[in-house]
Amino acid sequence: MEWNGDYVFWSALITFISLVWHLRRKNSYKRAKLPPGPKGWPFFGNLFDLGNFPHRSLEALRQEYGPIVWLDLGFLKTMVLLSAGAAEEFFKNHDLSFVGRFANDCTRSHDFYTASMTFGSYNTYWRTLRRICTSELFANKKINDTVSIRQKCVDELLLWIEHEVEESASSKIVVRDFVFPALYNMIGNITLSRNLMDPKSEITSEFCTALAGFTEGVGRPNISDLLPWLSRLDLQGIRKTMDASLAKAIEIISTYVKERVIERQQKQELSSEQKDFLDVLLDYRGTEKDGPAKLSEFQITIFLMEMFFGGTESPNAAIEWAMCELLQNPDQMKKINAELGLVVGPNKKLQESDIDNLPYLHAIVQETLRLHPPTPLLVPRKAVRDTNFMGYSIPKNTLVMVNYWAIGRDEDTWEDALSFKPERFLDSNINYKGKCYEFIPFGSGRRICPGLPLAHRMIHLILGSLLHHFEWELCDDGKIIDMREKIGTGARKLELLQAIPKRKTT
Repeated sequence: MEWNGDYVFWSALITFISLVWHLRRKNSYKRAKLPPGPKGWPFFGNLFDLGNFPHRSLEALRQEYGPIVWLDLGFLKTMVLLSAGAAEEFFKNHDLSFVGRFANDCTRSHDFYTASMTFGSYNTYWRTLRRICTSELFANKKINDTVSIRQKCVDELLLWIEHEVEESASSKIVVRDFVFPALYNMIGNITLSRNLMDPKSEITSEFCTALAGFTEGVGRPNISDLLPWLSRLDLQGIRKTMDASLAKAIEIISTYVKERVIERQQKQELSSEQKDFLDVLLDYRGTEKDGPAKLSEFQITIFLMEMFFGGTESPNAAIEWAMCELLQNPDQMKKINAELGLVVGPNKKLQESDIDNLPYLHAIVQETLRLHPPTPLLVPRKAVRDTNFMGYSIPKNTLVMVNYWAIGRDEDTWEDALSFKPERFLDSNINYKGKCYEFIPFGSGRRICPGLPLAHRMIHLILGSLLHHFEWELCDDGKIIDMREKIGTGARKLELLQAIPKRKTT
């Protein structure tokens, strides 16, 4: 590595100043009443306590320190919530005090955070995006208007699997390779009015790779965030990976935006019935000088990218985990097949209108999201002001992690918490709309996932269709599925699920 003299000098100076600042802050924290937590190393704090799977490492601290834990992660002061009671107090009574986001080094790549609804600041621009989502994309009427689109994509998914089994020498398939393009096409048709990929398309592989790089990079503990003056060195190579992944994803999505801009210039003005979601966004198009009520082409591109990311990654992971659990629990598989046979009937395809009449399917999805949440630590919040929280003095700019993975496995809340038992949700009023704080896989409060209503339908329709259309078996090379995780912003499977689908006959 070639060292620049000026850079070494300024790094040393910044390090010295930061250390003095850190020691002064530490003394001030001692005077404040902070939550309990493990003693950290000098300078690095509790950085080494996170491990490769932070949600698991942090969950282990609950027994010694209780439901609220304080960590010093380098220079980043962090509060971790590990119980439903702490989460309820947080979201119900202090939501606005912790409504900020931490723009980490990864989200600064390509200035992503400046246009992001997920990672961006709570401000007028964010509220504009949220209003567009709730009124133009995820409102019940809008979702009902796109029922046929989702049904078409599911029909294609089932045909893809049938053709793969017929043409392949092997009868097994990688489930994710077929579910992902179906989800991608659902979002593509809703936002862009067209299919965008099939299981064998090159763009499927490119976008999957780009999303994987993004989710894994954002979810990994990064020294550049904890010791900011080292960010230029990118010691773990995370920023380099993020730059490449985001560049590819932005390139793919921006191509769609540019094509539509040209199409609109060549056509007469569209009626409201002819407009898809991209048209709605382009109606807001302006320049940065126009203020937050107008969206730049870059902001539209990032917004669309997040729609594809949220609409594919989380539902895909949920469906794959549900299939894994059912293949390892034959009694539950028999129950859902019996329910589907009774409600939908043989030789008929599951329709979205059937979903409300399938309580056991709902229970399976809920139990899957309890054990395998899309985002184990949710998306971290940031304190926007000094706050008294449950008797503790929490300083402004504190990072807050809500460890929902730990909450979903809390033996004090859930009986036999580590077992897959969908029956626990039958005849239960518990739901994931954000008010049942023991069950918040999509978050809660002002920054709850806006796409929850659409994700609900997509997950149930695809999972139910796969189970009703095919009999599923484990591959011959083993009867035990590898359930290890590959951590990022979400906990995806390390080894992709392979299974054998057989068309049901009556």
